[in-house]
Amino acid sequence: MSDPSTTRERILEISRLRFNERGYAATSLAEIASGVGIAKGNLTYHFPTKYDLVVEIASRARAQRRDNLSMPRLGSLADEYVEIVHAAMEQAREFRFLLRDQVQFMKRSKLRGPDSDAVAEIERLHELLKRMQKEGMIRQNLALDLPALARSVWMVSRFWIDHLDQDEGIDEVTWADQERGIRHHFAVLLPCLTAPARRGFESALIRLAAHHATLEDEQGDSKL
Repeated sequence: MSDPSTTRERILEISRLRFNERGYAATSLAEIASGVGIAKGNLTYHFPTKYDLVVEIASRARAQRRDNLSMPRLGSLADEYVEIVHAAMEQAREFRFLLRDQVQFMKRSKLRGPDSDAVAEIERLHELLKRMQKEGMIRQNLALDLPALARSVWMVSRFWIDHLDQDEGIDEVTWADQERGIRHHFAVLLPCLTAPARRGFESALIRLAAHHATLEDEQGDSKL
């Protein structure tokens, strides 16, 4: 007998992939069931409707976002900042249908209202900017509205994946695509920083790129 919890996890994973690839409206329960390799009746035993799938996937996305924000970070303030930005972009890629297709399911009461996790992400960026200001990393001749800057840089990162999908037609997002997104984020942030701080952020991005190169090499070796 198959493990019901394993079946449930497979349903959620195939649903997330199909919703991302084809869109919420274009994906049927029958298609999801076929992708999992089960009967539609078995799927609806776990999740009676597509909307029930969205609610559970959204709940997991929120939990992942909270984990990303609370995860201890090593290295410099620039390293911490770059890692948080990249984690947010990764999360947006993994669950991109939730924002892209929300007009199709947001009329349901369970998913309405302000996105408290997005607010928390923006506030985390604001706190990091305040730390930068305190440590003299922000140019003193600028009269910056730090909350507005935090919101601006968040929007660049959050909607970068949507830009790749809708404007560039990119389905498979690579590290190189994500690095370009961080560069766009930097285009807003770095002019506000001192020269030493800018160099620190460039170095942090180089370290993150090296980390991803190592991961790609390890994944390549595992396929041999």
